[in-house]
Amino acid sequence: MKNKFLVIVLSLTIVAVHSMPKRCTESEDCYDEQLHPDLPSNGDSPVLDNEEDLNSYWLEKSKSFVQDQLARELNSKKAKNAIFFLGDGMGLTTLAAARVYMGGVEKQLSFEKFPYTGLSKTYCVDRMVPDSATTSTSYLCGVKTNTGTIGVNAQMKRSDCEDTKNSTKYVYSIGKWAMDAGKAAGFVTTTTVNHASPSGLYAHTAERSWESEMMVEMSCGKNSGVESIAEQLIHGDVGSRLKVMMGGGKMNFKRDGKTNLIDDYKGMSEKNGFVETRSELMSLDLNSVDRLLGVFSDVHMDYNLDKIDKNLDQPSLEEMTRRAIELMQKEKNGYFLFIEGGRIDTAHHNNEAKLSLDETEQFSKAIQAAREITSEDDTLIIVSADHSHTFSYSGYMDRNQKITDEAGIAADGLPYMALNYVTGPGFKSHYDSNKRQRIDPTSTNGKEIHANWPTAVPQTGAAHGGEDVAVYASGPWAHLFTGVFEQNTIPHMLAYALCIGDGLKSCDK
Repeated sequence: MKNKFLVIVLSLTIVAVHSMPKRCTESEDCYDEQLHPDLPSNGDSPVLDNEEDLNSYWLEKSKSFVQDQLARELNSKKAKNAIFFLGDGMGLTTLAAARVYMGGVEKQLSFEKFPYTGLSKTYCVDRMVPDSATTSTSYLCGVKTNTGTIGVNAQMKRSDCEDTKNSTKYVYSIGKWAMDAGKAAGFVTTTTVNHASPSGLYAHTAERSWESEMMVEMSCGKNSGVESIAEQLIHGDVGSRLKVMMGGGKMNFKRDGKTNLIDDYKGMSEKNGFVETRSELMSLDLNSVDRLLGVFSDVHMDYNLDKIDKNLDQPSLEEMTRRAIELMQKEKNGYFLFIEGGRIDTAHHNNEAKLSLDETEQFSKAIQAAREITSEDDTLIIVSADHSHTFSYSGYMDRNQKITDEAGIAADGLPYMALNYVTGPGFKSHYDSNKRQRIDPTSTNGKEIHANWPTAVPQTGAAHGGEDVAVYASGPWAHLFTGVFEQNTIPHMLAYALCIGDGLKSCDK
């Protein structure tokens, strides 16, 4: 009788334990539906390709990956050319979300197929989380410096009008190293051609906002002797030698109210080509020009989705990339080309997630085009970001949902989105300050091109993220770009592969 009683007690205990919500240990992945009521039940799970239900599917995928790794051979040839693609603000979260935006978590961005990957540490001399000016100096000039300064070392004081003229504090880019070695150099961007990222190639300044003469005068007064970034692009030692320059920012070339720096550029040579529309760029006979300046908008170039919506005569990043490479391929000694998807970052600053992910897809297409029209045998292509953003992708969504969908229901009874930001202007449109509660985010998100995504902390512009960013590499000496390394080593590794500059060179072995 006693034993029978113990059996009944044990049976009831087991039933009770199994009916209680599961408590997770630190080592467990616990996604119990009782702990996460927003999760779909098994009956609501999406119907996926039946192949994924089979062990053999995953085994074959894994075997194929291992075989590809084993078949890989190191390419230790001297690189004739190098192309550096920079996705501004393109952190790992952006990449993962962009895959879903493109059609599913299993999708790949073009550069994710590159054979070698690493991680770059993005901090700068004075701050843990950097801006695009200091990072540009890092990944183009090989020296870490202070926030807001470009092409100078950390001895330079930001916004100091006198200090900015002190050339002993200047540092020089891989673009100059390439041209000094007899190669060509140039850049393409979707921001202004005088913005922080491309300016690292040719400018030296204590203040990134000094893009135009007007901005210099506002800070330093008239006749200060301080050259704007636009002035340095047209008349500077490096800028005046660049073979291709494309992006936006026409308004920055106005000077003293009467003259225009673009007119200066055109007057330098009959073979200095200039275009300002997609039609002109695509129809241009590249054999008729030695250099090319393309300025396609007054400020930043428009977002891809806006270009489509408004039917604007602006080239895509892919089209600019193709034309730039075609012009560079005329150079018998090779070239260095910097190409920036700059509007990934500007969309993130506005919490416009949909725009940012679409710009990332356009960036991927440009890289695919570059790999198609160049040879992996002699052209090193690397892809990276200058910094990340405080952008999150979370929730337990079904595989068949869009990344712009809601992820579930939160504890306040309202939906929450899969995409969110920590900081930025999206706070205002998603929080009712009078009622002190969230506003249903599904009322706007995903429906408008420029919709703001929810934000936890109100700011006029979203802050950058401080985590490492990925680096992808393909071509000669691509295997150097592995492991975790300081961002400023990137141009030195590029220079090693190209056999240029004053540092280590592959041809010195």
